[in-house]
Amino acid sequence: MTAVAGLVLAAGGGSRMGRPKALLPYGGNLLVERAATLLADGGCVPVVAVLGAGAAEIRATAELPGVVLVDNPDWATGMASTLRVGLSELRDAGAVVVTLVDTPLLGPESVRRLVSAAADGAEAAVATYSGAWGHPVLLSGPVAAEVRAAARGDQGARGWLRMHPHRVRTVPCDGTGSPRDVDVPGDLAALAAGEE
Repeated sequence: MTAVAGLVLAAGGGSRMGRPKALLPYGGNLLVERAATLLADGGCVPVVAVLGAGAAEIRATAELPGVVLVDNPDWATGMASTLRVGLSELRDAGAVVVTLVDTPLLGPESVRRLVSAAADGAEAAVATYSGAWGHPVLLSGPVAAEVRAAARGDQGARGWLRMHPHRVRTVPCDGTGSPRDVDVPGDLAALAAGEE
C-alpha cells in the first residue's frame, strides 16, 4: 500500500487565544507535538507541519522528531495559504491526511480509518462524529491538487469538500476521540474537565 502522508496546519497566530495555538501545552505536550504524534501514530509517513506565527519558538522548543517543518511566510492571510504550502510540500504523496493543530482530543484510530479509506480508493474522506463532519480529513493526490488550486482566505479544504459531496466519503469515527477545538483561553481547561 502506498504511504499516506500527514499534514498539520499549525501556522495561525491564535488571535482569540492570545498566542499561537501550536505552542499551547496540553496533557504534557505542546499542541503541535500532539497533532504530529496523532498523524504518526495513525500511520502517516511522512508527517509535515506548516508553521507561521511563533515558528522560531516552535523550532526551538517543540520535540518533533522526524517531522518535516515548513514555513508559511503568508500565514497571516488565512488558513488557505498554510494548506497550500503543506499540500505543495506533499505534492508527490498518493494521499494526505490533514489535521488542525487545535484539536487535541482527536485519536489515532480516526487517522487509521482515513488511511484505510485511502487504501480502499477514496478520493476524499472526512471523519464524522454523530454524523457531523469533523477532523481529520483525507485528500487523495489528485484531489489535493484541486484543493490547493481552489483554497482561498481562511477556508481550508472544507469549501472544496462541500462543493463535491459525491466525491467525499464519510468515515464514522465515534468513540475514537473528539473533534472539539480550542479557540479562546479556558477552552483547554474545559476540554480537560470533559475528558473521559
